[in-house]
Amino acid sequence: MDQVRQFWEQLRHSCWNLLPIVLVVGVFQFLILQQVPEGVWPMVFGLLVVVLGVALFLQGLELGVFPIGKSLSNEFARKGSLPLLMIFGFCLGFGAVIAEPALIAVAEQAELVSEGRINALVLRMLVASSVGAVVALGIVRIVLGHSLHWYMIIGYILVVLVTFFAPEEIVGLAYDSGGVTTNIVTVPLIAALALGLALSLRGRTALLHGFGLVGLAVMVPMISVQLYGIAVYSLVDPATVEAASNGIPLAEANEEVVSPTAGSLLLGMVTDLLLMVRDVLPIIAVVLFFQYLVIRKPVAHAQRVVAGFVMVVVGLYAFVVGLKLGLFPIGRSMAEQLVALDGFFFLYLFAFCIGFATTMAEPALIAIGRKAEEAARGQLNGNLIRLLVALGVAIGITVGVHRIISGDSIHYYIMGGYALVIVLTALAPKYIVALAYDLGGVTTSEVTVPLVTALGIGLATYIDGRDVLIDGFGLIAFASIFPIVTVMLYAIAADMVARFRGDPV
Repeated sequence: MDQVRQFWEQLRHSCWNLLPIVLVVGVFQFLILQQVPEGVWPMVFGLLVVVLGVALFLQGLELGVFPIGKSLSNEFARKGSLPLLMIFGFCLGFGAVIAEPALIAVAEQAELVSEGRINALVLRMLVASSVGAVVALGIVRIVLGHSLHWYMIIGYILVVLVTFFAPEEIVGLAYDSGGVTTNIVTVPLIAALALGLALSLRGRTALLHGFGLVGLAVMVPMISVQLYGIAVYSLVDPATVEAASNGIPLAEANEEVVSPTAGSLLLGMVTDLLLMVRDVLPIIAVVLFFQYLVIRKPVAHAQRVVAGFVMVVVGLYAFVVGLKLGLFPIGRSMAEQLVALDGFFFLYLFAFCIGFATTMAEPALIAIGRKAEEAARGQLNGNLIRLLVALGVAIGITVGVHRIISGDSIHYYIMGGYALVIVLTALAPKYIVALAYDLGGVTTSEVTVPLVTALGIGLATYIDGRDVLIDGFGLIAFASIFPIVTVMLYAIAADMVARFRGDPV
């Protein structure tokens, strides 16, 4: 009965969390565009499916993903083997990312619009290896008790330096590749690993040491992909390749809600569900390998863990199907209609509102917000964290949309944004730094990535003089930068107020 009560609570929260998206779409559709969308009832049904999918996903996390992550961390900590922990971290990071659907879609789109200059498989292997390496590095940081400040400051100085030399064709793609590594399954599992490890080691705290792995996992692929771009665009004769601006937009890939298999929609649904299982299979394989062959212990409460993973897969599948039914059709048509209006005011307003609304509905952010509230023991409020992150994403997407409209180079925007992040990292209270970077990473998950990417590529397609490869990518990067800024600014302001009042900080 407790599980049923928890599920209904998750369902109620899911309805409440999706309400901002419904309001934004409704206001723009009926009051500004003044049109009734075609197929409104399938869209309503799609939103209901999204609600069900989010509830199943969150319940599955609590039953399966978080417990297994903490259990493995505790066992490795007891063994006291740092090399073994690092190998596990690398395998977990690599396995979680190599089959990530959003990364596959971005890589294939990049290969298409670059006419083969960028290789999709090489890009995926590079990003997955980067994430694996950085999870191993993050584990070392937790074990040694290092502050995250210097890791992030040095790392983002490297990011800015590499961005200065990188060709414009690769910059937006590199930042988007870093963003899509932190998906709806990867984020909770990596967070569970880090939190479990921090809580199992003496002298470590969840808030100071348990967060930060997600932020590192976003940063390092940005460096490696830009280095790959420098090599590719330096070694290949530019005259042999023309930048393609007529590729198939990412938003139109997999446009069918369910692709019939052998003429059967039911068989198509089963096939799509199996593909979703394939996407999380590398993570499951890593967990089982280390659980049974390295630790050599059975999984505690195995039935609950299996049920949790099943709920995660089914919830994720329902979530994606619901998005395709409920939000994608109206989102694409609205982007085209808003570009056609006189002036760009409503386009900026839509970018801000949809950035805020999609972030408030982001399942991974909800999950991390809850864990942060638990770890802080009253210092932080989960709902306030979500509001700050949503505000940051809204500002970031609006700035990114302005860059596409104006046709400015992404170099200066990105370098300026991360220069600000570096300064704030040096000034912010230590307890907030790791969490702030993780929150910047979880904004680019299953809700935000498809809608934001579709918006960016759509604008680059419909605005004259824009190139899909150069201008269409990069919005995800802005959605990652500004939440870090808003969360750190809030912590700095709160710290200053507390000092002024004479409160203990």
